[in-house]
Amino acid sequence: MNKAPLLAACLLLGSCGNVGVEHYAAEQPKLDLAAFFSRPVQAWGIFQKRSGEVARRFDVCIASHREGERLILDERFVYNDGEQQRRVWTLVPDGPGRWRGTAGDVIGEARGEIAGNALRWRYKLDLPVDGRHWQMDMDDWMYLMDDDTLINRTSMRKLGVEVGQISLFFRRLPAGASCN
Repeated sequence: MNKAPLLAACLLLGSCGNVGVEHYAAEQPKLDLAAFFSRPVQAWGIFQKRSGEVARRFDVCIASHREGERLILDERFVYNDGEQQRRVWTLVPDGPGRWRGTAGDVIGEARGEIAGNALRWRYKLDLPVDGRHWQMDMDDWMYLMDDDTLINRTSMRKLGVEVGQISLFFRRLPAGASCN
């Protein structure tokens, strides 16, 4: 039996569900990445396996500053098992509504597009798991809900197969405040 037509149909159907960031161009409030991260941000999240099981919970404290046009985000993670992690992003505008970014555990360069209240951020992450390193394709969708609240949903894929999802909720803190 020739499986090529079945594979082609599956790929075609899978691509039909992709919504581009431009779909959100009219949504309010408009996301201004540099403005949102102009104050400290506290975040809470979960990682769910493909089955839906919550495998990890975590808190994140994000401090940021500007260096010229570059936006530096210093993320400090604390997981429910006590593990701590730090990721420092360097983000650079790349034209209207576009950003590029690097971080120590990001392979190559991350690319982001903003339209309306939404940001789609894609990158490859070097993820250590049980003494091994996995290259995961990350597809982040962030939505600004109000001036101080951002919701993030991430699909993690390995070789095109989704292995899990991350849900993350960001809250900007008042000027002068810091994370707990």
